[in-house]
Amino acid sequence: MPDPTKNPDWKIAQAAEEFMKPIKEIAGDLGITDDELLLHGHYVAKVDYKKVLDRLKDKPDGKYVDVTAITPTPLGEGKSTTTMGLVEGMGQRGMNVTAAIRQPSGGPTMNIKGSAAGGGLAQCIPLTPFSLGLTGDINAIMNSHNLAMVALNARMQHERNYTDEQLERLSGMKRLNIDPTNVEMGFIIDYCCQALRNIMIGMGGRADGFTMQSRFGIAVSSEVMAILAVAKDLKDMRERIGKIVVAYDRTGKPITTDDLQVGGAMTAWMVEALNPNLLQSLEGQPVFVHAGPFANIAIGQSSILADRVALKLSDYHITESGFGADIGFEKFWNLKCRYSGLKPNCAVVVATIRALKCHGGAPIPVPGKPMPEEYNGENVGWVEEGCKNLIHHIETVKKAGINPVVCINAFYTDTDNEIAAVRRLAEAAGARVALSRHWEYGGEGALEFADAVKDACEEENDFKFLYDLELPLRDRIDKIAKEVYGADGVDYSDTALAKAKKIEADPELSKLGTCMVKTHLSLSDNPALKGVPEGWRLFVREILTYGGAGFVVPVAGTISLMPGTGSNPAFRRVDVDPESGKVTGLF
Repeated sequence: MPDPTKNPDWKIAQAAEEFMKPIKEIAGDLGITDDELLLHGHYVAKVDYKKVLDRLKDKPDGKYVDVTAITPTPLGEGKSTTTMGLVEGMGQRGMNVTAAIRQPSGGPTMNIKGSAAGGGLAQCIPLTPFSLGLTGDINAIMNSHNLAMVALNARMQHERNYTDEQLERLSGMKRLNIDPTNVEMGFIIDYCCQALRNIMIGMGGRADGFTMQSRFGIAVSSEVMAILAVAKDLKDMRERIGKIVVAYDRTGKPITTDDLQVGGAMTAWMVEALNPNLLQSLEGQPVFVHAGPFANIAIGQSSILADRVALKLSDYHITESGFGADIGFEKFWNLKCRYSGLKPNCAVVVATIRALKCHGGAPIPVPGKPMPEEYNGENVGWVEEGCKNLIHHIETVKKAGINPVVCINAFYTDTDNEIAAVRRLAEAAGARVALSRHWEYGGEGALEFADAVKDACEEENDFKFLYDLELPLRDRIDKIAKEVYGADGVDYSDTALAKAKKIEADPELSKLGTCMVKTHLSLSDNPALKGVPEGWRLFVREILTYGGAGFVVPVAGTISLMPGTGSNPAFRRVDVDPESGKVTGLF
């Protein structure tokens, strides 16, 4: 294989793809039958979740492992790479192992962060279909979501243009009296496009729709994406999609997709998307890729269905949660596990020397620019100071009653003294620690890591949720803010406070889960505050209601549901070889 210290990820992936196993072979080795496999070419397939779960309903689940991380730098700290490294390492040990990761959004793929296929010798392949649409799930989500907005705006136009009697005679519709100033949804697109954060639609004459202010979010922030992540079957998905709140009427009553009579058509777009996708690691282990919500603006998990299918088929299943343990793991713990009924055996906290230095006082890396010179030399002091952030995340995992394993995701530039400092401090905090060089050496570099996770899975744990759903919303937010983020308390805008009180007074809304929206770059709601900030309060400026997904969504800080594209985006380096037709430049 090409040397990852001298070759970009896409070149390594292309070299590995010359030796890929056909996906039928991957599926057959895993125990998936031919009638359960829905082929999308030779190397990608969907798996009929219903047939697998029905056939294996009496088979015990395998061990369940979640991969999370410390607070990352803007460059990310390699959770997907580590997930691939772990599955490769366990494969090297002869274990029957699977992984589940999220489908990448076109936004970061064509922007700064890349496609999240992993990196070096720890990747999910084939890279090009993985990165560029896969089997069309995100396209289905965009069509489903945007259809709701089409239905809403058309309904508002027709209610404006016709009397009640005309509406009844022309289409059997009854007036919904939608409030144009109180619309919950916007449109979505799968790119980072700051120009679409605030728009006006319906410009022109009366035949051109209803004129109102609207917006675009990135596709992975859609409630339809969240529903794909948590739905347990098609019936559950249909019910959830029908409960999506699109807007409110002039009395404040919610208007759902079923009120607009569009929930069924939205679900029709999603039928095939409900089946998880099956790919492989660079070393040939099965990898499920399904759902793609970000953790800073959404639930941040691959699908419950992918995990349920994989746990029936393998002895060890590795799933990945987005960003740091304060948001990705917290949602895995209190939302995904609550909805799925699954209990994890172990959680991995990924740490890099680079990120620990950043939290310990080194200059903050800027995406698209070279790493600051300060990261090139040994600085044990910065690493030790940065370990306060790591220890905070270890404590968060321990509050869930789960056994933590710290994976030092090693770069070839890390020094022995820096690695020793992390091991010493993390072990003193009560975590197993494993050094892993999967990026550079693949599964052979992850054997210590694989052994540590296996040992952690054999120990008993005392898994428990942070809060009960009977706890009032503001008390839940307060608990998350104080016990997971380390805040002194929570403050609310007038709008958010009014919504919180309304939700707490509603018997149905008050029982929904709590899905926090917060920056991933800090434990606080201020991305500039590194390490373990002290003396701060969480500011909740807005609260959204995702009635279909089953979430109340408090929005903290200034984070946006539509990221922006930077000045040096990845699309500048993506191209196609005109001779072979192969895509170059993806990472």
